[in-house]
Amino acid sequence: MQLQEAKQRFEAQGLKLAAISYDSQAILKDFADRHKIEFPLLADPNSEIIRRFNVLNAEAKGMTKGMAYPGFFYVDSSGVIREKYFTAKYTDRLTASNVIAKLFPELSAEVSQNVEAAHLQLTLAQSDRSVIPGGRVSLIAEIELPPNVHVYSPGVQGYKSIQLTLQQVPGVELQPVIYPSSKTLYLEAIQEKVPVFEGKFRITQDLTVTPSRTSDAVRSVFSHKRTIAITGELKYQACDKTVCYPPTSVPVKWELEVLPLDLKRSPEAIQHR
Repeated sequence: MQLQEAKQRFEAQGLKLAAISYDSQAILKDFADRHKIEFPLLADPNSEIIRRFNVLNAEAKGMTKGMAYPGFFYVDSSGVIREKYFTAKYTDRLTASNVIAKLFPELSAEVSQNVEAAHLQLTLAQSDRSVIPGGRVSLIAEIELPPNVHVYSPGVQGYKSIQLTLQQVPGVELQPVIYPSSKTLYLEAIQEKVPVFEGKFRITQDLTVTPSRTSDAVRSVFSHKRTIAITGELKYQACDKTVCYPPTSVPVKWELEVLPLDLKRSPEAIQHR
């Protein structure tokens, strides 16, 4: 019924669903049952629906030819697409929790821990506890400053800005750090305007677990699950209305469980020939 429901939904939107062979239906059902997927799945063997949504990867070749860019549409209750999140690489895939973290930050902390830090409260969180090779997750540093205390934002001149720096890990690709929008603070004593962060804010950094060599890929596919540690430091200089405290840094650490890829094929009787 999942495929029939999907067909009815697409036809209601004026889209025609390509004919799906029994083999395709059976393969999708086997995959859904194995992974306990309860939402409708759509087979698009001729990439017709992919083209209608304008997400066809025209540069893809070989086994990926005809596939879409991996990603998500965020559709509101009235059926309007409000946001879209896609990646250029077929092997680089945002997790559902990663997208939720971007849309609804208050729901993003699947794992969190408090870290002792001077002059501020620091909580480390991550969008996912585990990921398969190719998955992209968000690492989060939640910061809360006391009243009348600020830290300098990146781009400030003459002061130490807050900075999240992570160590490179083999098989992990780090994306650029994302800082929130800063506010301008007027320092009356020296008649100077500076960009700062105050109150509660977050710094995020996405990473993708992507083997860098063929041998790494083979090991990651066939090995058992493993845990990798992502470490680094948070540097900052906190100031209040009268005192700028010495620059300091706090070590940070996240742990991510990497699961092996599922290479199990459908039963031989329903495999494509």
